[in-house]
Amino acid sequence: MAGEEAMLRVDSVGVRGDGIALHGGERVYLPFTAPGDVVRARLGVKSGEGRPGEVLAIIEKGARAAPPCPHFGACGGCALQHLSPDAYAEAKIAWLAAALRQHGLDERVVAPLRCLPAGTRRRARLSMRRPRDTGAAVEIGFQARRSHRVVDMRSCAVLHPALTALLAPLRRLAPMLLAPGGEGAATATLADAGVDLLLDLPAPPPLAGMEAMAAFARAADLARLAWRGPGHAPAPVTQFRPARIAFGGVAVDLPYDAFLQASAEADEALSGAVLAACGGARRIADLFAGIGTFALPLAALAPVHAVDGDEDAMNALRAAAARAGLGRLTCERRDLAQRPLAPDELARFDTVVFDPPRAGARAQSAALAASKVERVVAVSCNQATFARDARMLTDGGLRLIAVEPIDSFVWSPHLELVARFERGPVVGRGGPW
Repeated sequence: MAGEEAMLRVDSVGVRGDGIALHGGERVYLPFTAPGDVVRARLGVKSGEGRPGEVLAIIEKGARAAPPCPHFGACGGCALQHLSPDAYAEAKIAWLAAALRQHGLDERVVAPLRCLPAGTRRRARLSMRRPRDTGAAVEIGFQARRSHRVVDMRSCAVLHPALTALLAPLRRLAPMLLAPGGEGAATATLADAGVDLLLDLPAPPPLAGMEAMAAFARAADLARLAWRGPGHAPAPVTQFRPARIAFGGVAVDLPYDAFLQASAEADEALSGAVLAACGGARRIADLFAGIGTFALPLAALAPVHAVDGDEDAMNALRAAAARAGLGRLTCERRDLAQRPLAPDELARFDTVVFDPPRAGARAQSAALAASKVERVVAVSCNQATFARDARMLTDGGLRLIAVEPIDSFVWSPHLELVARFERGPVVGRGGPW
């Protein structure tokens, strides 16, 4: 019954970061609890597979740690800072193992979680809100948990210091760009030569606002600054240095809003795992290639054909390859969700790498399953859609050899992974790959 109070023991952590306890055979989801916690909770209304619970008191503490961020609990950016390191790693591995089991796949191929450091996230989209009270300070930060309210951040344990350093000057700039009650956003990306900043504004800034943005960019030593209005392309304000990131030693000009891995450390870990899995490849297709995170390093191993549906990404990668004289890297713009590479097209390649968005690659996985490709290397940020696609690949005769989970999104419920599939006998390469 809703409103009922109960004493509950938390057994595990769910994929959204809530602790899970059982009451009367039903799951109760308890925010910010840890395995082993004993809590007094008020039960909410049943919904779906269980019911929410409000923690009234923690009676016994389980596998907990002190959250490093003062905004934890209010900010929706992190859900797991309260877990001990062991409980944190166990939860993420458990989510991946459960997704594999659900699709009849062998969880024993999963390697231990590779944890990456906090304070390295190089990209963030921050909400900006100017209160109607003109005497109140502008609020800048991530949105609150399950809310559109902006948590006014003064620090962040996840972001790279170069991004958190922008919070205070952005707060001073925003009143020149937002009317009272106005809202916008700031997308900050740490490129190799400094921060690339894109401001989403509800209306074109006045001349004074443009001048203020240029002065802000100079004082903050940004690499590039642009603004964008609703339904319009980004308009540059100023650029002091090229906004580029290098992959495999080749610099790529960043399109506005380009997809990137969470940190330079994530790039290194994921690229290293992909390269190891592709050893000995003769010709590689890199699908959902983006701006070349994997295509450019892979081009040192074998000829690579990169495919993605984003025109700006493909143009940036094509230009980078041309500047570097990489004739063995070719690019194709193509919506792989609507028009995947067919089995006859895949026959040119012995190895395929794919890194789809969170929705996965259902259509492309079906085509790969029907092909004769010898080896597939899958990169994913969603264990549920990965397991679904992996089942399709294994049904088509590919065997799941290894899965390496990489904790790119520290303290969040998200998990990156690299998996290797092969046809025929396993060829030992040392280690999990």
